[in-house]
Amino acid sequence: MRSEVTLRDDAAEIPSYEEENKVCEKPFGAINYVLDQGGAMMRGGTIVDATIISAPSSTKNKSKERDGEMHQTRKGNEWHFGMKCHIGVDAGSGYVHTIEATAANVSDIAMAHKLFREDDKVGYGDAGYVGLEKREEIKTDAHLAGMEYRINRRPGSVRNLEVGIAKDWAMHFEYMKSKVRCKVEHPFHIIKDIFGYRKVAYRGIAKNLNRLYMLFGSANLLLWAWAGCPIKPLAD
Repeated sequence: MRSEVTLRDDAAEIPSYEEENKVCEKPFGAINYVLDQGGAMMRGGTIVDATIISAPSSTKNKSKERDGEMHQTRKGNEWHFGMKCHIGVDAGSGYVHTIEATAANVSDIAMAHKLFREDDKVGYGDAGYVGLEKREEIKTDAHLAGMEYRINRRPGSVRNLEVGIAKDWAMHFEYMKSKVRCKVEHPFHIIKDIFGYRKVAYRGIAKNLNRLYMLFGSANLLLWAWAGCPIKPLAD
């Protein structure tokens, strides 16, 4: 059953013990450790993506103002107010291994360098990450600069190619990249459509990030259950 998320209007007055001590990040790490050590999570490649999570834009609340940490941004022809959740997903298994949270107006590509693992060799992303390898934070990091980036081209750049072998190959490569990249959509589907987390639960980025760790940890467990794959016993 989908849960209903209600914004805590008094959230700013709640002690920040949970986020300061990373209470929910620890079980998320423990779940991933078991998946990794048990052979369920693969290595070598990461898919990056981000999604907007809405926040109330109304000022009809106790503080008489909108959440100062949230921001407005435009997506397509629509404006959204809230935060943005950035995730890094294991390209082989589809499990989420890294989570970051920002205001909604922070671009996807600006947070990508924080989503890769130390042993990643390949990075996948949609057209929003075009030019990722040229960014300063990538070029100045020896590991990130040495990675291969398989970023989907903007649809128009392929559609406008002259009909022929070049266009056929371009479409084939885009299909192969998308076939891997689509795995990143599954965790977002779970937390938004199954767990019902389409709106923030608290005021402030840190409190909502704390909850996202628990949600994505649960999403990883659900993905593992759906896959029906056994986990190897961990060594003593």
